Amino acid sequence: MLKVNEILRVKGDVLYTGTPDMPVNEAIKTMSQHDIGSLVIMDKGALAGILTFREVIRWLDANEGQVGDTVVKDIMKTSPIFVTPETDAQEVQKIMLEKRARYLPVMEADTLLGVISFYDMAQAIVAAQEFENSMLKAYIRDWPQPNHKP
Repeated sequence: MLKVNEILRVKGDVLYTGTPDMPVNEAIKTMSQHDIGSLVIMDKGALAGILTFREVIRWLDANEGQVGDTVVKDIMKTSPIFVTPETDAQEVQKIMLEKRARYLPVMEADTLLGVISFYDMAQAIVAAQEFENSMLKAYIRDWPQPNHKP
């Protein structure tokens, strides 16, 4: 069974975070420059929340497209759902679909290990299916034929 730690290993270890007092316009620039859809918000080493483009867009819609002096803690999602390195991929899929969560922080105790995105999950599932398909094809090719004499 595919686990979160395997997905993180393939994804790599680059992780972008922000702080609750970070200006939203700075968070938007970070997300845009690095082509990421979320920032995990850390406060004194602890998970404080998550900021995604969903929260940013809602804020902009409600405030006539203006960020102003808004800071991340004013619009971030507090107490985000998170998973552990040992969470299996099927559980991650279930959480993402039920909670409409596109990004899930990965925590081991109080340590942030990474973020799993909906895209990461899709990519991992396709890779796993391709591997399984190739293994099945190899198995079928090696299937002994009737009346075959070695």
